[in-house]
Amino acid sequence: MNILVTGGAGFIGSSLTDRLLENNLKIFCLDNFNDFYNPLIKENNIRHNLENKNFNLIRGDILDKNKLDEIFSSNNIHMVIHLAAMAGVRPSIENPLLYEKVNIEGTINLLECMKIHNVKKMLFASSSSVYGGNKKVPFSETDGVDKPVSPYAATKKAGELLCYNYHHLYGIAIYCLRFFTVYGPRQRPEMAIHKFTRQIYSGQKITVFGDGSTSRDYTYIDDIVNGIINCIDRVNSYEIINLGNSSPTKLIELVKLIQDISGRQAEIKMEEMKPGDVFTTFADIEKAKKIIGYMPETSIKEGLEKFISWYKKNLKDGKLYE
Repeated sequence: MNILVTGGAGFIGSSLTDRLLENNLKIFCLDNFNDFYNPLIKENNIRHNLENKNFNLIRGDILDKNKLDEIFSSNNIHMVIHLAAMAGVRPSIENPLLYEKVNIEGTINLLECMKIHNVKKMLFASSSSVYGGNKKVPFSETDGVDKPVSPYAATKKAGELLCYNYHHLYGIAIYCLRFFTVYGPRQRPEMAIHKFTRQIYSGQKITVFGDGSTSRDYTYIDDIVNGIINCIDRVNSYEIINLGNSSPTKLIELVKLIQDISGRQAEIKMEEMKPGDVFTTFADIEKAKKIIGYMPETSIKEGLEKFISWYKKNLKDGKLYE
């Protein structure tokens, strides 16, 4: 099977690609290596695969329709795993037009190419952010998601709607996977776990937004990758599926765990919650268990231990990001 992975050099994309290559699948990794964070990080994520005969790196953008047409015309693509996006709630509030362009227009570009070239399977990376300030927990795929609290969330909801539209009109089978706060080795440097770890090892203060009682359903990267892989042979219709750990951790507890595992302490500075932040995320994963046999295996403590071990081995107290 030939699979196009958009955003394939990023955190989730590169981790998924490693596993797909182990399964002897042919991967076309599309990434634009933009400057949202240091592009060297993405270069490092995929460097070890460059000599693999089944790995094809394509430097390009999902906004470039000619490039996409060239990819689909020149290669017998069987499935698209669409991970490329402008990510992050807070930066989307600062630059909503960019998020709209990349996340919505870029997704339409891919779906159009799939229509034209008769590619009938896609996995689309959605987000737990679509649930907004949902008060009912755990979050179920049947809950209403019409009140997003950030442009990022709105673009992901729009992506799900577009996917359904192309499924309905052209018979493309698509699973929209709502990821819940993915972390682990290669995690983006601005995300909380990575940022807190870097601040602790650099002797900086840790800034906590809110009173520490907010919580997130942190999901380890291996569990997310397992969930994605379980979809590949099963996607045959349109579905929305939560991929989370179904075990939220409070922010102040997260900081304490990182301090305990690292053996270091940091001064904690409290600030007000930022616009677009939500109080909690909590995945109902019963549908994922039933449809794709999904079963997360990594506790937050185990995942943090693995992440911090990787951090200490690879990032030398965060100097790569200076």
